[in-house]
Amino acid sequence: MTKRFAVILAAGQGTRMKSKLYKVLHPVCGKPMVEHVVDNTSKLKVEQTVTVVGHGAEIVKTYLEGKSDFVLQEEQLGTAHAVKHAKDILYGKKGTTLVICGDTPLIKAETMEALLKYHEVQKAKATVLTAIAEQPDGYGRIIRNSDGSVEKIVEHKDANEEERNVNEINTGTYCFDNEILFNVLDQVSNENTQGEYYLPDVIEILKHANEHVTAYQTPEFEETLGVNDRVALSEAERIMTQRINDQHMRNGVTLKDPMSTYIDADVIIGSDTIILPGTIIQGKTVIGEDCIIGPNSELKNSNVGDNTIIRQSVIHDSTVGMHVNIGPFAHIRPESIIHDEVKVGNFVEVKKSEIGKRSKASHLSYVGDAEVGSDVNLGCGSITVNYDGKNKFLTKIEDNVFVGCNSNLVAPVTIGKGAFIAAGSTITRDVPGEALSIGRAKQVNKENYVKKLNLNN
Repeated sequence: MTKRFAVILAAGQGTRMKSKLYKVLHPVCGKPMVEHVVDNTSKLKVEQTVTVVGHGAEIVKTYLEGKSDFVLQEEQLGTAHAVKHAKDILYGKKGTTLVICGDTPLIKAETMEALLKYHEVQKAKATVLTAIAEQPDGYGRIIRNSDGSVEKIVEHKDANEEERNVNEINTGTYCFDNEILFNVLDQVSNENTQGEYYLPDVIEILKHANEHVTAYQTPEFEETLGVNDRVALSEAERIMTQRINDQHMRNGVTLKDPMSTYIDADVIIGSDTIILPGTIIQGKTVIGEDCIIGPNSELKNSNVGDNTIIRQSVIHDSTVGMHVNIGPFAHIRPESIIHDEVKVGNFVEVKKSEIGKRSKASHLSYVGDAEVGSDVNLGCGSITVNYDGKNKFLTKIEDNVFVGCNSNLVAPVTIGKGAFIAAGSTITRDVPGEALSIGRAKQVNKENYVKKLNLNN
């Protein structure tokens, strides 16, 4: 099998984005555009991927670390100039090189594979991926000979009127014979309107040398969309969201209203789970089978076990077990672990805490920096008082503890196994197991006091 290489063009700043964030780092469905491209090329059995970086090079590298080699294009002088920077890594290697732009997040691995196979079957020296565009303005045009072969590729700004009427466009994705590519790049000139070194000029040079050049046309123009401004970014997000939602539904997930459901690219959802309207699932969230999520819930980088219900709640960077009931209006903050069969009810906030099996915090509680055992009941208004204004402290509640309503557990404090905290208590010292702890002021009734107040008035 022919060896394959990939060159990802990701050096441009993207001035039309009008952003402090470099263009290829703008996310589409939770992942930078360039990472979508690199992840898809990794599915093609590529021997080596080289990403050409420029603006924001160090930040781009952090996202692609371990997925690509890098070369730096300090001055951006065109696509041919960019590819030439990969010469030190790829020069002289036998095989096929895929060249693709880092701002094309919608292109599918299947399309790139079809392009590569077509190139290899045709034994071509270069193959360009093309598409039919209803509005081709701004795109390079594919100019074909009468027999359908590629004559040349002309940039929009350099095209004459007849050429601009052509609606078959250059998508900016190519396959090249690797050895020939780096031999020919030195012949590319910058004698054009922009004064840049265009990669499509390689096609013309090869044609003049009577080398075999082909074009593979993809039937889906939308997947070749290059994102150059916020409008295109929005369109890419819309298209990818629909793709992701469709795939989950085909895999057995019910989305009650796909148009109001937003799921990031790396999310995994088990079969027979129901996602209700207004739900946002982000990052590397994994949701099990037979769950009900939503409506109007937000999950990010969290794991959720089977048969769990999450209603109108927010969960970030946490783990939720099986048969758990969360919400409505609960907030599970980062580094929390909710074990199986737990109930976290309305207006309960959990932060950096672990709640053991079958425990309950049914309403209006704050559980922060706490270790809560199994079969614990936290009554309405229970609070772990974890912060003294400078430092955070741990509250430890052992198994089978009952905490009465409106109780404050002032950390650091440990409540022993089977203990009972009387309602309205403020607990500042450890409570032994099986003990009843009452930490409230003695009630005093002052007879006829209201009448005395009235007399004073």
